[in-house]
Amino acid sequence: MSGVDAQFAERVYAIVAQIPEGRLMTYGQIAALCGEPRAAWEVGQIAHNGPTDLPWQRVVNKQGGLAVGWPNGGQAAHAAILEAEGVSVGEDYRVDIAKLQWWPDAR
Repeated sequence: MSGVDAQFAERVYAIVAQIPEGRLMTYGQIAALCGEPRAAWEVGQIAHNGPTDLPWQRVVNKQGGLAVGWPNGGQAAHAAILEAEGVSVGEDYRVDIAKLQWWPDAR
């Protein structure tokens, strides 16, 4: 996928909007559900520049790592938001993605 088109971004927004509190998805998982399994980086760009009213804090990398470039404080700020939702974050700024990963009903 070269560049991010508006339809792809809208699909990403729709999925992210559904992620329940205390659950997480990965960039690659979202990309695959949007029909572009190799577009994890693009999902990250959409997250970085997308609507701020979506729960982007619930999106992590495939190892459960938090975003280094999280606004206003990097990984520590990202961790604080997740912990406020009841998500346990390790000292290495990772979460247990195997335990917390969420899938929409319509896979």
